[in-house]
Amino acid sequence: MELAHSLLLNEEALAQITEAKRPVFIFEWLRFLDKVLVATDVKEKQKKLVEQLTGLISSSPGPPTRKLLAKNLAALYSIGDTFTVFQTLDKCNDIIKNKDDTAAYLPTKLAAVACVGAFYEKMGRMLGSSFPETVNNLLKSLKSAESQGRSEILMSLQKVLNGLGGAAASCHRDIYKNARSLLTDRSMAVRCAVAKCLLELQNEAVFMWTAELENVATLCFKALENSNYGVRVAVSKLLGTVMATALIPKQATVMRQNVKRATLEEVLELMATGFLRGGSGFLKSGGEMLKVGGSVNREVRVGVTQAYVVFVTTLGGQWLERNFATFLSHVLDLVSHPRATQTHVEAVYSRRCVSFILRATVGSLLGEKAQIAAAKDICQAIGKQMKAVEAVVNDTNGENKSGAADVAASQHVMVCALQELGSLVQSLNATASPLIQEPSIGLLETVTSVLLHPSMAARLAAAWCLRCVAVALPFQLTPFLDRCAERLNNLKTSPEAVSGYSFAMAALLGGVHQYPLGIPHAKGKVISIAEDLLRTAAQNSRLSLQRTQAGWLLLGALMTLGPSVVRYHLPKMLLLWRNVFPRSLKELEAEKARGDSFTWQVTLEGRAGALCAMRSFVAHCPELLTEDVIRKLMTPIECAMTMMSHIPSVIKAHGAHLKASAAMVRLRLYDILALLPPKTYEGSFNALLRELVAEFTLTDNSANTTTSLLRSLCHYDDSVLLGSWLQETDHKSIEDQLQPNSASGSGALEHDPSSIYLRIPAGEAVPGPLPLGVSVIDASVALFGVVFPHVSYKHRLQMLDHFAECVKQAKGVRQQAVQLNIFTAVLSALKGLAENKSTLGPEEVRKSALTLVMGALDNPNPILRCAAGEALGRMAQVVGEATFIARMAQFSFDKLKSARDVVSRTGHSLALGCLHRYVGGIGSGQHLKTSVSILLALAQDGTSPEVQTWSLHSLALIVDSSGPMYRGYVEPTLSLVLTLLLTVPPSHTEVHQCLGRCLGAIITTVGPELQGNGATISTIRSSCLVGCAITQDHSDSLVQAAAISCLQQLHMFAPRHVNLSSLVPSLCVHLCSSHLLLRRAAVACLRQLAQREAAEVCEYAMSLAKNAVNITETGLEGVLFGMLDRETDRKLCSDIHDTLGHMLSSLAVEKLSHWLMLCKDVLAASSGKSATCIFWHDDESEKKDEMDDDTMFTTLGEEDKSKPSVAPRWATRVFAADCLCRIIMLCENANKAHFDLAMARSAKLRNPKNDLLVLHLSDLIRMAFMAATDHSNQLRMAGLQALEDIIKKFASVPEPEFPGHVILEQYQANVGAALRPAFSQDTPSDITAKACQVCSTWIGSEVVSDLNDLRRVHNLLVSSLDKVQAGKKGSSSQLYRESATTMEKLAVLKAWAERAIKNTDDEEEDFGTVDELPPDSLITLVQPELPILSRLWLAALKDYALLTLPAEFASQLPPDGGAFYTPETIDTARLHYRNSWAPILHAVALWLNSAGFNASESPEEAAAAMPNSQKRASSIMLNQAPGTPPTTKSLPEINKDRMHLILGVSIQFLCSPRPEEPVEHVTSCLQALHTLLDSPCARIHIAEDQLLGVELLSVLHRLLLTWDPPSVQLLVTGVVQQIVRAAQDYLQEKRNTLNEDDIKEKETCLVLGEGGESGGLVPGKSLVFAAMELLMFILVRHMPHLSPKMSDSPSHVSAKPQLSEESARLVAATVTILSDLPSLCSPAGCMTILPTILFLITRVLKETAVKSVDNQVSPPVSATLQAIKTIVTLPMAKTEETHKQWTSLIRSTLASVLEYSQPEGTKSILDEVSMLTAIALFLWSASTEIIGVQSLQNGCINRFKNALNSCDPWVQAKCYQLLLSVFQHTNRALSTPYIHSLAPIMVEKLKAVEGNRLISNTELLAVQEGIKVLETLVALGEEQNRVQLLALLVPTLISYLLNENAFASASTISKDLHEFALQNLMHIGPLYPHAFKTVMGAAPELKIRLETAVRASQASKAKAAARQPPPTIHSVPTIKLKTSFF
Repeated sequence: MELAHSLLLNEEALAQITEAKRPVFIFEWLRFLDKVLVATDVKEKQKKLVEQLTGLISSSPGPPTRKLLAKNLAALYSIGDTFTVFQTLDKCNDIIKNKDDTAAYLPTKLAAVACVGAFYEKMGRMLGSSFPETVNNLLKSLKSAESQGRSEILMSLQKVLNGLGGAAASCHRDIYKNARSLLTDRSMAVRCAVAKCLLELQNEAVFMWTAELENVATLCFKALENSNYGVRVAVSKLLGTVMATALIPKQATVMRQNVKRATLEEVLELMATGFLRGGSGFLKSGGEMLKVGGSVNREVRVGVTQAYVVFVTTLGGQWLERNFATFLSHVLDLVSHPRATQTHVEAVYSRRCVSFILRATVGSLLGEKAQIAAAKDICQAIGKQMKAVEAVVNDTNGENKSGAADVAASQHVMVCALQELGSLVQSLNATASPLIQEPSIGLLETVTSVLLHPSMAARLAAAWCLRCVAVALPFQLTPFLDRCAERLNNLKTSPEAVSGYSFAMAALLGGVHQYPLGIPHAKGKVISIAEDLLRTAAQNSRLSLQRTQAGWLLLGALMTLGPSVVRYHLPKMLLLWRNVFPRSLKELEAEKARGDSFTWQVTLEGRAGALCAMRSFVAHCPELLTEDVIRKLMTPIECAMTMMSHIPSVIKAHGAHLKASAAMVRLRLYDILALLPPKTYEGSFNALLRELVAEFTLTDNSANTTTSLLRSLCHYDDSVLLGSWLQETDHKSIEDQLQPNSASGSGALEHDPSSIYLRIPAGEAVPGPLPLGVSVIDASVALFGVVFPHVSYKHRLQMLDHFAECVKQAKGVRQQAVQLNIFTAVLSALKGLAENKSTLGPEEVRKSALTLVMGALDNPNPILRCAAGEALGRMAQVVGEATFIARMAQFSFDKLKSARDVVSRTGHSLALGCLHRYVGGIGSGQHLKTSVSILLALAQDGTSPEVQTWSLHSLALIVDSSGPMYRGYVEPTLSLVLTLLLTVPPSHTEVHQCLGRCLGAIITTVGPELQGNGATISTIRSSCLVGCAITQDHSDSLVQAAAISCLQQLHMFAPRHVNLSSLVPSLCVHLCSSHLLLRRAAVACLRQLAQREAAEVCEYAMSLAKNAVNITETGLEGVLFGMLDRETDRKLCSDIHDTLGHMLSSLAVEKLSHWLMLCKDVLAASSGKSATCIFWHDDESEKKDEMDDDTMFTTLGEEDKSKPSVAPRWATRVFAADCLCRIIMLCENANKAHFDLAMARSAKLRNPKNDLLVLHLSDLIRMAFMAATDHSNQLRMAGLQALEDIIKKFASVPEPEFPGHVILEQYQANVGAALRPAFSQDTPSDITAKACQVCSTWIGSEVVSDLNDLRRVHNLLVSSLDKVQAGKKGSSSQLYRESATTMEKLAVLKAWAERAIKNTDDEEEDFGTVDELPPDSLITLVQPELPILSRLWLAALKDYALLTLPAEFASQLPPDGGAFYTPETIDTARLHYRNSWAPILHAVALWLNSAGFNASESPEEAAAAMPNSQKRASSIMLNQAPGTPPTTKSLPEINKDRMHLILGVSIQFLCSPRPEEPVEHVTSCLQALHTLLDSPCARIHIAEDQLLGVELLSVLHRLLLTWDPPSVQLLVTGVVQQIVRAAQDYLQEKRNTLNEDDIKEKETCLVLGEGGESGGLVPGKSLVFAAMELLMFILVRHMPHLSPKMSDSPSHVSAKPQLSEESARLVAATVTILSDLPSLCSPAGCMTILPTILFLITRVLKETAVKSVDNQVSPPVSATLQAIKTIVTLPMAKTEETHKQWTSLIRSTLASVLEYSQPEGTKSILDEVSMLTAIALFLWSASTEIIGVQSLQNGCINRFKNALNSCDPWVQAKCYQLLLSVFQHTNRALSTPYIHSLAPIMVEKLKAVEGNRLISNTELLAVQEGIKVLETLVALGEEQNRVQLLALLVPTLISYLLNENAFASASTISKDLHEFALQNLMHIGPLYPHAFKTVMGAAPELKIRLETAVRASQASKAKAAARQPPPTIHSVPTIKLKTSFF
């Protein structure tokens, strides 16, 4: 392939390769040429290139090759010289004129035609003079050409017209005359080509839309007859465009000729003729036409419907806005025309078409404002119709003869109008509120009036419309229900009213599930209305039927509210169901004889209704289906089954009009049985199966009705054979009408009223149940599939044989129908078997099934063949035996080898594919070779495209299912695929689609190997790429979609080889394709590309912006945002969301402004609300009115194209608001500068391209504000969320220009204004709840410090708190479900709780005690509310505690709910409590801690302060049965309850917080516990009951195992410490009381504490043990080498990491608690735990005592030292046994410390000071007898010696300090050895110091400390030794004095030393005068030095005094240890 990449064709290479590969080689060369021609200079090579290219024309190239060839030739001439172009043209013309008609010459001819087209398209008027001859030439050959030639010539003519524009006017008529006759060609491809050619022609040919307008229309109608989808799209485009041009012509052509423009009426009239009369030519006088019968051709109607949409779309949205009323009345007239509604099904079809026209135009072309205006127009139209109807209905004299017909016609108008109105309101969602609120429109009145329309269809449509309104505007739901109930009550006597209002109520109840806030529980009272209707049904025969239907309909709708509502009404329902049916067989028999036809009709309707309500119950309340309930349901159901067999005789007796009611009963019965487990009705299988089989084999049914389920039971991939891909087009809803099965696409509400309350199937706008006849068959087929797997083999065999018999009996059309139904049932049964994992049965059952299936593989009906293939595959799956599969495969092999006819070839080739699909590669491996070879052979059968399609489709299935086993066949398959792609005519689109599927399957099979570089892989890869290129260039959208998915696969496996620079632009172009599947494929591909290479994708997309395709400066992102407004397909929209999401996450931070602008533009489109104008005034409004009439017409066509047609809709805006939140999050992860204004500004100065979020803060706030104040509730939620994010992230960002202030301060007004609307009365609870959260965040963020400013937001919260207290009296509380109120109230309490917590935190940080609070602290805001709040908080916690009880305690819940929830909504309430309990718990703990334990309230006050709704709650709160007089509880009892509540809630939560719980809940809970245990009351409570403490500790231990964050661990240690302290206090208290009581019995007092006398600790009961476990866990988690297991393991030799700050704090806290534990034990208990504790403490000391740079002591070290002190000084009992143990323990601990402090060579970094301190601690605290042991003493002395000799002065200084304390020890026996061994060293050290050598303050400090020790020794010595001691000290000091000369030049340190020595000497002299004199006398030179120094000092003092009178006191510099241990 690489050889093909040269500018000239490499002819040697071409000659060397095989014949088969040449076309591929040539195509690859042309592809290469196409890319390089533009960029190369071709002057010298042009001649050769032209020769090569023209040579290729006659080498009979295939379709893709000729297209490329033509393109290249034209490109070559347009960039090179043009002088040989006419020769080439002539050459082509000669080829075209050639009379040779053989098939071999055809490709050459077609290539010439293609070249001519390309020349004219590229060069246009440069070839001007030659065009008449060319056109004549083409037209001449058009007459004689076959279909391929015809389409090619027409395409060329289109290009000629395009290139020449107006210059070709002389040929226009000729082309028109020749082309129009071909519009009705047999070949569909030719029809499409003609339509496209004429579409090009009408741009310039004025006559087409003036004189010839009617003829063009007639032609189009004719062309639509018997058309396929492609033709309908092309022709409707032509028709719509021509009509639009006739109405508003294009400027240029109008200028040239004076044309008469058509009026709107004329144009619409013409279109209507097509819609109503089809293409059967129309007589000029309408009268006769109307009299003649004959139905309209459906294809024509569907085509014209599409043309209407094209017509309006071409004219644009503004035109539609201005002319909507006219257009609406015209379209509605179409459905009221008798021709459109000849039969019921036709009427439904016409309605569907009209609804489609309205949806496609109003729904997508109009912006939200225009849609509201359109809705008003629709309302008026409905009102007008209804008035006319009322006039007829009230006209009793019968003057108006035609009235009845008008009423019948009006129902269809109503249905269309109401459906569109409903869809409009639903798509507008909350934006539609003005429609409802404006009384002038009266939307609700109008719609409600239709509920009384005489026709059921209209009433149902009105009910549906109300449901749409209620779903869009949920606050209307409850009032609607009430209004309907009231009217139903008032108008009980009108049959229409009973029916209409019950429809409306049912519809509204069915809509509840779409709205999260639901409806008040009391509205479940619908049941009483329904009961009433059923009860009174028999009273009045005129109303019996309606009341019966209405009653059951309402009960069915009630069931959709789900178990929480239905639970309460279930017993009543069961009773009602039982009473509808006879109780016994006897009654059943007796019934048959009674009654007339009317009572039977009512009875049957009633039973159908009851079964329908049952089905609704089973479907919506599966939780309530207990064994018992099912048993009770089975009684009526079994009765209904028995009744079925009696019905035929009843029908015989009373007439055939009962058939429909009987069918309805059957339908309902099948529906409910399909939902129940088959085991429950096993006994009735025989009777049931008889009914089912009779149903779908049409035994008693003379009509040939077919089921609609077959397509859905066949595999999705077979859509290419079934044509069911039409379901995936934008025209799905009308194309359904043309499908072959009965009544396809004629779904309508009136076929089954119960669908008004059921869930709508996904992807449908309005529920459309099929007509009863079809629905019953569908239901029977579905139920057959459910029952079949449970039937015995004998019966299976009988049924299968019966099926074969039925097929044999029937003839012709009926046979087809029976066969279709039977096959659907068999497929359904096989699917059921596969799902149940059961088998088909023994040999004879299989045989019978196989005969049935094999017979259909040769059926002429393709759908049956498809079903048979599918059934074969499914059978192989359920039989699963190799021999059986082999037999089936062999049968098909033999058949395919011998058969020559298309039918059996297609059927059996599909059979092979299906076998492989269901058995998979492994099961069918041995047949793979044969299957592939046969299918490859069949695929080459060029005579029948159908065989090619089926065989290629099967091949794709085999490739897919074989996976890697197919690897050996990849090359031959690929080469076949390429060959076919290059030769099959493009008009056979199905073949090309299958080729695309094969290509995709092959790419998947080769998979990741495609990245390789081997020769074979390179060939495979380049073949795949060529294949993709060919399919990408195909004209059919489905083929292009297949190409895109192939490239997507390739990109997944071999991303380097997919060229994005060409792929991305082509995808962008497809985004505005008119074909849904292509848009889907393009977006899916973009989504995958954006995941990896978002930046490249955007860049390549922008390259299109230059050519002004569909991309503007907002880039691909802008286009995708725009698509979100137009697209309705779920899959497509979710892919667009994902694509934008990927692009956002990789690009938003770099291109911040761009993305923020995008979001801002989308959000700014929100329908301007007054609130927006307060802050930001947009001045576009003035410009709107200046347009005058002239500009209106001239600009209409153009301006729509430039700017996006509609403002972004609300759903898109919500997405934009979510994007905003994501951008903030991304910036947070990217760079801190995004949230720091000063950094951001400097970064911007450094590089203007730097774009940081904080610089856009005003935009962010503005966007959040716009969203938060919108009409749409979803958008408000998103806006509040964004606002909260902004506040959280920017709260602490300072404002550089005003120190002490933060940026957000300037936006406080905006924040307040954004929040205010959310607290208004009519706001839904979820929004208010969210707003409370934002308020809490805002107040807590401390952005605003001034109280008065805060008050604005604070008052909002106060108002909402009032609402909470007001209880159920508020107006808004009854619009939604009670749990909505729960949510709102809890949100308010949570917000207050968060603020209370915030206040307390602030106090603790800023002020020591509460008394010093500044007056404007936040607390002043919360304080006044605390009494109320605390009560509400406790009530909420109480509720939460009850709600978290496990299910088995359900009986203990209070029967009438809690303070804030009602028992009915308990399930939804749980969620709201779960979100808000944590802060409330914390706040309650704070309150109790500060005041609460002393605050008891008398129940009277409590009751007075509480609203009625909470009276009952308060009685629960005080733990009594409601109704008993309140007993006053003592304060301790109340407190005990509160303690139990808080501890209970906390322990229950901490036991197992779910992983998805936010960490804030855990921390809140722990903080609450900590706070609580601060108060003495709580401490006593927890200490009294030891098990409670143990329980809490073990729960905390578990929490640590699962939650890692250090914050959680720190809090846990805090709580543990509190528990231990509490226990300590309690024990101390106990010991004290004992001591007072009996001082004599000392012994008993000592045994207090854990461990008793024995010293044993019981795990699970011992607090100490539990604490040790937990603390040990923390230590080992942070210092793994503490655990002996760890340190022994060889892997753990590595260096120990430094502890992080958090870990250090944790370890310190842990050690502190450990040292407290012994105090909880008795002496014996201490001995049990001390070894462990001491081991841990010393090890921690060893690990953490590491020298730091600034000699800081780390928290763990100081904690261990403190711990050692605590333990060593324990008041240990002096009993013998413990004393001994104690001594040895302390000794070994000291020994360990000594060992650890051994200076090792490696560990120089050990912190000696800490170790020495530890040793000193032992020396101070323990008695001599313990530590006086020689070995220990020597060790200690050694350590001190080392320290004294240390080179680090800091260590020396510390050592002196510690020695000082040792020497001063009261116990002389202990200190003497140390003095003896260490004093001499000290004296030496100090003597050696020379004043001028000291460098640092530390050294100075060391000397000073040393001198202090010596002084102390002097003081300690006896009088007689004092002289010797002073003789050591004084000379040393004097040696530090400087002489006068040196003093001036000495360093400050030396001077300080001099001063220090002098002062000490002056101090010593007076202390020991005698000894001092003796010393001084002995050494006269010392005396002299001293005297000089004193004199100098006095002189300098005198000088200083003269300068500054106040004396300065020279302080001795000392550094104290950070933590004092002494």
